[in-house]
Amino acid sequence: MSEAAGRRRGRSGGGGAARRAERSAVRIECAKVIERRIPDVEMLTEEVLGIIENNAETVLEEIGVAFVENPGALERWRQAGADVRGERVHIPRGLARQLCATAPGSFVQHARNPERSVEIGGRNLVLAPVYGPPFVRDLSGGRRYATIEDFRNFVKLGHMTKWLHHSGGTVCEPTDVPVNKRHLDMLLAHMTLTDKPFMGSVTEPSRAQDSVDMCEILFGGLDGRTVMTSLVNINSPLTFDATMMGALEVYAAANQACIISPFIVGGAMAPVSVVGTLTQVLAEVLAGVAYSQLIRPGAPVIFGAFVTSIDMNSGAPTFGTPEASQITYGAGQLARRLGLPYRSAGSFNGSKLPDAQAAYESANSLNAGLFSGVNFMLHACGWLEGGLVASFEKFVMDADQLGVLHKLAAGVSSDDEAQAMDAIREVGPGGHYLGCAHTQRHFKDAFWRSDLLDYKPFETWDEEGARDTATLASARVRRLLEQYQPPEMDAGLWEALDAFVARRKEEMPDAFV
Repeated sequence: MSEAAGRRRGRSGGGGAARRAERSAVRIECAKVIERRIPDVEMLTEEVLGIIENNAETVLEEIGVAFVENPGALERWRQAGADVRGERVHIPRGLARQLCATAPGSFVQHARNPERSVEIGGRNLVLAPVYGPPFVRDLSGGRRYATIEDFRNFVKLGHMTKWLHHSGGTVCEPTDVPVNKRHLDMLLAHMTLTDKPFMGSVTEPSRAQDSVDMCEILFGGLDGRTVMTSLVNINSPLTFDATMMGALEVYAAANQACIISPFIVGGAMAPVSVVGTLTQVLAEVLAGVAYSQLIRPGAPVIFGAFVTSIDMNSGAPTFGTPEASQITYGAGQLARRLGLPYRSAGSFNGSKLPDAQAAYESANSLNAGLFSGVNFMLHACGWLEGGLVASFEKFVMDADQLGVLHKLAAGVSSDDEAQAMDAIREVGPGGHYLGCAHTQRHFKDAFWRSDLLDYKPFETWDEEGARDTATLASARVRRLLEQYQPPEMDAGLWEALDAFVARRKEEMPDAFV
């Protein structure tokens, strides 16, 4: 029987069965990048913003920033007009901002599937998963060191997740693979298990170069295209180490994007005050972005701000706090005044489990990210225990809630259909809207609906085992991994990437430090 005949028979031989089959079929959807149609929250006044910008310039000129173990960077700064004393670079007032002017206000990161390419900047918000945890957690195995199999499963979940636009980078740290080789396996997973855009390695300059070389294979040459957005953390306070700067140098020279991101724990790595912290954040970003432009004018960069506070009793970092939100809002204003894309926020929390604490703190941080004007949100799903743990259940819980950000960002329509005057006239006093024409036209898409949370009556919920959200999330993880389907890829391309990885691994002995 032909495929067409089979389809005809399915339609005529029982519409209910056909509709049920359609509903149960595996569909891998990817939502479009969020385009904000809502205003940003402007928390700081012009006066306060001016104070921060003036103080940041003072920090750069009088205190300076350290570029350690990097003679090449010191020479570049000296030639640009900075006052270099030992490893400390004193940047004359206005020089860093002048250099930053060549950085683009937005850029496209190309994916191997052109439909998955993303534009970062402007009114857009791109969502990417958790980055960096050495541990993973799930209901069946508890907390444990991450493996490459865990890593691959997270990449698969990201591929299957509608609301994630980006595959991220080190979604967990696969500790069963040598430190000097694991970046190759992680890149290969991102390149083959999904067709969404991804991040490169920054843990050593040669690993950044491996990332560029593998992308040359994947994309058949880069030709100036930006195909990676990678995370370059600043050693706050005011220190730029040779490892991260070496990776930045590789990526900027190849026109690959970098997030220039201070790593701030308020009270430990920055002042306890909001304005003091924002002053340091701005000074560090100005210096980092300016340096990227010394490597290659026009290289794409993102103004990053990873900021949290500290518990003054235990010394542990805290997340989802009002002070962190205030800094997130303020840094967004500073990024827009610089004309740069902005990275901040995520599903941040300090909880050990995907529980109420995790949900409250994550919601606070996610909403701050949306309303502060973030363009690239790393750690959007899966973060647990202050970033030490990537949780499978938390990953799908957060990913589900990212749909809320899409809905909120769309704003409120006020066209004739949204005004619903026909519905109000049809129902009149004392009626109900369940059966009116307007409701019938919109019942499928009127309200955002979770794919995870339980809306059933108590009796049904109780009969089905009284499952809490973590239990529902665990079942969803299993279902998504069972349904996973890899994106199409040319066999020759896969073999070329695999051969590159095998060759590079053979060229160096294993190292676990």
